[in-house]
Amino acid sequence: MKKRRVLVVDDSSTIRKIIQHSLHQANLNVGDILEASNGREALGMVQRFTFDLILTDIDMPLMDGLELLEALAYVRSAQGTPVVVITKHTSEEGVLRAMEAGAKAYIRKPFTVKDLSEKIEPLLMEKLQAAEK
Repeated sequence: MKKRRVLVVDDSSTIRKIIQHSLHQANLNVGDILEASNGREALGMVQRFTFDLILTDIDMPLMDGLELLEALAYVRSAQGTPVVVITKHTSEEGVLRAMEAGAKAYIRKPFTVKDLSEKIEPLLMEKLQAAEK
């Protein structure tokens, strides 16, 4: 089975490293993990590479996670790529806005490896099955 390529988008390098470490601990067959510090940087990466999963924060400078979600709808290579929002926002409105913008799942910070695995594994399996069709 090929290793999965993941994009982690967060303005905190510490959080990006924690997510990266958690992805490896969760045994999700993740290979390349690329990082972006804001939505604009992430959008540039999505235009150059194909990803199996995108994990993004909401509150970031230059282009936030909601703006990134909206922009991804227009990027052909991102079609079908699940996006998971990982954020400290806890309001129902924040969750609803992210889901309406295209997020497939929502994880609140702080999170555990189990939280990450439970939300991400089904999305990766769904993407794999869609690719095999």
